[in-house]
Amino acid sequence: MSYHFEFNWLAQYYPEIVKGIGVTLQLILIGAVLGIALGIACAWARALGPAWLKPIVATYVELIRNTPFLIQLFFIFFGLPSLGLQLGELQAANIAMVVNLGAYSCEIIRAGIQSTPKGQFEAGASLAMTPFETFRHVVLVPSLQRIWPALSSQVVIVMLGSSVVSQIAAEDLTFAANFIQSRTFRAFEAYMVSTVIYLVLAILLRQVLAVIGSFIFPRRTAQ
Repeated sequence: MSYHFEFNWLAQYYPEIVKGIGVTLQLILIGAVLGIALGIACAWARALGPAWLKPIVATYVELIRNTPFLIQLFFIFFGLPSLGLQLGELQAANIAMVVNLGAYSCEIIRAGIQSTPKGQFEAGASLAMTPFETFRHVVLVPSLQRIWPALSSQVVIVMLGSSVVSQIAAEDLTFAANFIQSRTFRAFEAYMVSTVIYLVLAILLRQVLAVIGSFIFPRRTAQ
């Protein structure tokens, strides 16, 4: 028996798809900005921070990197309310993405910091800079420049992983696809459309991050 493709439902469910794309973009925007900021802070703590802070950050990083993102999401959304912290679907999804990306970006950024020549630290010290000032003004930007492609790839991976937030009823793109297939019973077409949209979003996100990198690190582009 032959299968007949039908996409007539696209016009009817267009608002749901657009809303799902908007939520997915919101998740990755917040997750990327705050997640990378958290990653920078944790990378500094692991590479250059005080001795008492290093094991705390290391525990957080290993815990997140060695547990499934879906379990982390469930813990935040279903577990924290038992401690009295009530979170909405999007709040829980945003926190989970920030925490997850923070741990992975920490290790990527730490690799960039540890590859910094010792002479740069000595140069900062010779200018009477504090360790934090040396990190901020001398070490951070060159380190990010070295690991920007890897960091960009991790952001894209987290964006694609955001599809699981539909499991807590966050109305992202996957939630929209699930909703459409439950109404139209056209699962193949619904998930085909969502797959293509995710592919386009991933390609566009990678290009946007490359452009951002070219503005932040103009010397890299010149080379």
